[in-house]
Parts: sequence; C-alpha cells; structure tokens
Amino acid sequence: MTVYFIGAGPGAADLITVRGARTLAACGVCLYAGSLVPRELLAECPPGARLIDTAQLDLDTITGEVVRAHEEGHDVARLHSGDPSVFSAVAEQMRRLDAAGVPYEVVPGVPAFAAAAAALKRELTVPTVGQTVILTRVAQRATPMPEGEDLATLGRSGALLVLHLAAMYVDRVVDELLPHYGADCPAAVVAMASRPDELVLRGTLADIAAQVKAAGIVRTAVILVGRTLAAAQFRDSHLYSTDRERPHAAGAGACGAAGDARADASAVDAP
Repeated sequence: MTVYFIGAGPGAADLITVRGARTLAACGVCLYAGSLVPRELLAECPPGARLIDTAQLDLDTITGEVVRAHEEGHDVARLHSGDPSVFSAVAEQMRRLDAAGVPYEVVPGVPAFAAAAAALKRELTVPTVGQTVILTRVAQRATPMPEGEDLATLGRSGALLVLHLAAMYVDRVVDELLPHYGADCPAAVVAMASRPDELVLRGTLADIAAQVKAAGIVRTAVILVGRTLAAAQFRDSHLYSTDRERPHAAGAGACGAAGDARADASAVDAP
C-alpha cells in the first residue's frame, strides 16, 4: 500500500496531470481538500472508493485515516490543490507517515503561480530584465516568517515576487515593497486562477491595493510584483538566436527531443 500526494493543479479540473489522474483512478481511498480541490476530480476515483473531505479535519485525524487505509491494504490518494512542493502542508504529513512507517510518493501538479502567469500571458523570466522568481508569503499571527525572509529583505533583490496567501494583507505588501520597487513597478493579482470565476487585476504598486479591495479579493489569489510583468524592450534569448551554433541540419530531425534538450542546455548560461 502507498500514499500518493497528488497535486490537483490550481483549480481547473483538467489541469491535473495525466499521471495524477491515473494515480487517482487506482486508489481505493481519497483524502481531498474540499474547500480547494474541484469536485469534478472525484469522478476520477474508482467506483466504491472511500472519499474523505479533509477541510475540517486536523492533522491527527488525517493521519489516522491514512494509517487506517494502510492497515486495510488500500492505496491512498492525498489530493492537494496546486503542487505539493509549495505551501501545501505536505511536509508535516510526510513526517507523520515516516514515523508511522507508511510509504508515500509525490505526484507533482501545476502550481498556482504558473496558472497566474498563464492568465497574465507573461513569461516571468525575461532576458536582461529579470531571471529570478521568489515564491513567498507574508507573516501571519499563526505562522511567522523565518528570519531574513521578510518582504523588506526579499525586496532588496529586485526579483519578481510571487506572494501566496497574502491578498488579505495587500496594504502591508505594498508598504514594504514600495521603497525597493517604486510606485511605478508593475503588479498583478490573479484570483481563482484557471477557474471559471478567475479574476485578473493589472496595475502598479501605486494602485494594486485599491483594485484588490474594490474587487473584494481576500483569498485564493496570488500577488505578483516585478518589472518582467510589463517588459517589452528586452534582448531575445540566446536559445533561438541566429548567432548560436546549431547541430547540422541533416541530423536535426533524427535528434528530436535529444537535440532540443542539448539546445536548451547550451542556452542556460547565456539567456
């Protein structure tokens, strides 16, 4: 028996990966975050599967359900929104399963920041403008930020910031970033990314907070701040440059994906 932590994607049911859907269809027990995971995904579960909404359950109860399924010999799908690697509370569950001797695997999913970038129709890394993306959040009463990871410190980098779980604190975000990015710095907020009720706000640090309040956005949103959001004048990447040496044309077709991979690798140091 194995527990599979499955990234369900940012919201749209069809953004779960093929592997995620296949894994879900093979598990006799599914624990899902009912407040975030689209209900349509539960149709992928096999007939007769035990479905458990974890929205109102604590960690001990969730772990108990998983251990119970393990003892009964069932594979378990632990369905999380987005991707399990970011702000998913998966680490604490893994620690409990390690202690209980329950095996698990992770199936990655589409993260919310990727869905937000798609909604904005922007590449977050642009040559000569910005090549760094920082995923973070703001300190809250329940979970403080580690030392050195406050917005004032991160903002000194000038990198594109993607803030999760921060829409409710947009005023604080703006106040802490203004000294480093300036009032004219592009900013955006994407709420309910990829869902039918998706809402996209575009502006600058000078006006994004007012837009968020006017729209009534308080959760299920990401805030993006950085110059790449509006970059228009930038150098083309080296990847497809006419100046870059390429394999002989006769062998290009035979190389296929391997050739593309080598091309990608050769461009890493010179974007």
